[in-house]
Amino acid sequence: MAVETKFVVVRKGEEKMTFANKKEADAYDKMLDMADAFTEWLLQSNIDMDETLAENIALHLAEQKDTVQHILRTSKLPEAESAPQPAAETSTQAADVAENVVIEETVAEEIVAEKPAAAKKVRTVKAA
Repeated sequence: MAVETKFVVVRKGEEKMTFANKKEADAYDKMLDMADAFTEWLLQSNIDMDETLAENIALHLAEQKDTVQHILRTSKLPEAESAPQPAAETSTQAADVAENVVIEETVAEEIVAEKPAAAKKVRTVKAA
């Protein structure tokens, strides 16, 4: 019988997400904390918006934390290569990248298997 450990992020008595490791669960929980802080900040502003809109904007800001920080630091949008893409393109690209990684790993393993075990030169360096 296999034993699996799962980390569940719970907010207001509701399961939000389940993770296989603690680090990912903590990162997601921290992102939700940030979204809560943004929500409170937006609701306290003089902008007329309902709570749902404030929560959606806050969640988006928290999810895009790196982009928000870049804009705050530089007053410019990040380079085009790091700009968010539509979900359909992102998932397709993620699948392509995963496939390429598997192919590259297979090729690398074949190359390593083909090379004879040659003597490696080792150079020792003394720390100053």
